[in-house]
Amino acid sequence: QVELVESGGGLVQAGGSLRLSCVASGRTFSMQSMGWFRQAPQKEREFVAAIRWYGNIDYADSVKGRFTISRDNAKNMVYLQMNSLKPEDTAVYYCAHYFLTTSTHLTTTSGVDYWGKGTLVTVSS
Repeated sequence: QVELVESGGGLVQAGGSLRLSCVASGRTFSMQSMGWFRQAPQKEREFVAAIRWYGNIDYADSVKGRFTISRDNAKNMVYLQMNSLKPEDTAVYYCAHYFLTTSTHLTTTSGVDYWGKGTLVTVSS
């Protein structure tokens, strides 16, 4: 069992920044691959970024160059630094724990076995 708790969402103007945090418990964190997904109203949940347990990182094309995923194994934390935010980044952001990290599964929900409850990010224009 893995428990994930996100924090750091809020309201920000376009062009601004936010940092999301996720604390994980239940397993040896340093051996777990983690990620962030988001879901906007009336849309499906979509991949944002992932960091495998050995450090390999992937991003959705829509956030490359603006978002940075990182982790602190000593604190069981994964972060998402979001810069140059756009109104289309508005969504509920979910922390994710992977059980499959193949190239096919990494960018879809099919590789995720645990989710946080989400944190809302609203970007105003």
